[in-house]
Amino acid sequence: MLIGTCHCGRACWTLSGDPGAVTACNCTLCRRYGALWAYDYENERIRLEGPTTVYQREGETPAEIETHFCPTCGCLLCWRDLSTTADGRRRMAVNVRLAPADAVAHLPVHHFDGFASFRTVPRDAACVSDMWF
Repeated sequence: MLIGTCHCGRACWTLSGDPGAVTACNCTLCRRYGALWAYDYENERIRLEGPTTVYQREGETPAEIETHFCPTCGCLLCWRDLSTTADGRRRMAVNVRLAPADAVAHLPVHHFDGFASFRTVPRDAACVSDMWF
């Protein structure tokens, strides 16, 4: 199980099982925060605990996701889909940069062009440690 905590320790997430590859996205939000995302579904393999402040981009009609931050230290914890799948599941992604570095250093990184093409793009970084260390 991976555990990610904000800087002050008031909010955290857990992700059970193998997180698989993580995503580095260059959309207007992700590039500002430098987040690396691991995905699953709310209250399945991903659980969020503690207080959060929710942000939805103004003017986005309809808004697709909301992002959750610690209200004390401001760390970006996760994003959550506003819509559900046909079977009622809600997709989420947690920011693995909040997990201990040694727990995620080996995870492969996929680069996603969320700014222009909405496609996975090849990059040199093969795993998290290539981007951190």
